[in-house]
Amino acid sequence: MSSGRVANGSVSSPKRLDLQAGQTSWTDDLPVCHHSGVGFSTNQIYREDGNRREEHEFEDRNFHFCQDNVYLYGVFDGHDSAHASNFAAQRLPAELLLGQLAGKTSDEEVKEVLYQAFVAVEKSFFESIDEQLAARTTLQLQLPEGISYHEACQTYPDIMNKLHTLDSEISGGTTATVVLIYNNKLYVANVGDTRALLVRTDVDGIMSVNQLTVDHTIESDQEQNRLRTLGLDVDRLFTMKKIGSSDCTRCIGNFHNKGGYKDVDILSPAVQEPVIAEPHVTGGFPVDSSTSFLIIMSDGLYHALQDATETATENTEVSSMVAQEFNNQSTLNGVAQACVDKVVRIHHDTFMVGNGDVKAKCHKRGDITLLVRNFNLKLANSIGTPTGANRFLPVSVPYYPSGPRPSVPPSISLPDSSPVNFSSDNTSQDEATTPVASGQSPPHTLAGPSPAMDLLDTNRDQTRDSQASTSTYSTNSTQSSEETRFRSRFYKHEKLELDENGKVAAYVDFSDFYRAIEAMTDSQRETLNNETKPKSGYETIAEEPSSSSATSPVTSQPSPSTSASTSELT
Repeated sequence: MSSGRVANGSVSSPKRLDLQAGQTSWTDDLPVCHHSGVGFSTNQIYREDGNRREEHEFEDRNFHFCQDNVYLYGVFDGHDSAHASNFAAQRLPAELLLGQLAGKTSDEEVKEVLYQAFVAVEKSFFESIDEQLAARTTLQLQLPEGISYHEACQTYPDIMNKLHTLDSEISGGTTATVVLIYNNKLYVANVGDTRALLVRTDVDGIMSVNQLTVDHTIESDQEQNRLRTLGLDVDRLFTMKKIGSSDCTRCIGNFHNKGGYKDVDILSPAVQEPVIAEPHVTGGFPVDSSTSFLIIMSDGLYHALQDATETATENTEVSSMVAQEFNNQSTLNGVAQACVDKVVRIHHDTFMVGNGDVKAKCHKRGDITLLVRNFNLKLANSIGTPTGANRFLPVSVPYYPSGPRPSVPPSISLPDSSPVNFSSDNTSQDEATTPVASGQSPPHTLAGPSPAMDLLDTNRDQTRDSQASTSTYSTNSTQSSEETRFRSRFYKHEKLELDENGKVAAYVDFSDFYRAIEAMTDSQRETLNNETKPKSGYETIAEEPSSSSATSPVTSQPSPSTSASTSELT
């Protein structure tokens, strides 16, 4: 798609490709927040030969906008189609950035705007499929009452084909995690199991990771209690790990588990809709110098890591990967994509070399989206110009905020507290002490760089044993890449002295070498000179002249071994 031109003749950005081919959205004109970056990977089914294929279309959507000093971020994980995730990614910004926040000063007022935005989007989504729902009801009335599905397909194939088409148009739901930064405070609302993590750094350089969202799945004790009061068999739902066609108990859309839940056997006993769109809303957390970065990730990322490594600290490990990539990447998109690629590699490699239950769990994975919003970290390899002409770093340089390098790299810890425990003047005591929700990572503390370890090169069995035996472990401090690769006396901070000609005085004594040369005989010197003399990379090949060209000159060609060596060096 070609980029457009604005009135002053400059070239604008091309339309965002969040929709189906040929469609555009009003959000295409919203300013993108360049303090954030996104990484992706489509869903995959693996084959024994190492190849892979997609199971369905990519259903994740996201946005990261900045308008009038209001920052808005969202990640949506669709299921059964991208209808709902597309709709929510377009409609939620309209419910938050078109004046709804004007005059809202208290945390409660801002959180109410977020809550009502989710309610409005849910209502609008079902209004958008009213015609399909009406047509579906009309077709269903044409079928005899009590007829089985198999009989209907045999006797009324035309009606059933139309119903299948309509079902595909009205199916689909989506998780939604939205983060709003307003008046220098951070607010979060979510339905489903897409997570938001906030990482802070204290005065000692220790990073703490807090999950700001709640996982709305059947594994949540709170959600189990809610479904049990509706008359559902929670034990059966827990065994199935799904509620209808999804594993989320709250989402936007998904008509079949909401308005059509009476047609779903396991949900039909419910006295009211079992799947709802009521979000968990929290905030506002102050954004200050201790705020390092924000992560929003779809469940495909942390589930892939859990399946491959059986980790119970996926939040900490993902946060550590992100922190490590700040040392290696030049863009925030690069940071996010590098973390996604690393988890994808771990997951695929586990399938290829694993066996038993682990291999079975890693047979396939879902769509992955990772959004990283930076606050106070710096990219070690960041470039100052589009071409990077002002800086070239052939080796990754570890980043330290200020001052001399510490002897031990920064650590990451997971506090022994609620998923949301950052103090705020406007945060209630009850909210600050909410227990960790079921399904979230347990408290865990990591010292040193081990959270950012390369999981491919680590003995996973030893790691799991150590995590099981203690909640705290440490690794030996490591040296920077420069000190490891280029160890020399200059790291002792010695100053080089220049002579009167501006040259560095010789600091290697060759006296023994020259004495050894003088002690040689003439024949020994000649032999040494011949051995050390530069040699041609080509050898002459003697060829027998043909009868037709007995006087043709002999052409020198490289030997096979020489050619191979030259190719390798090149």
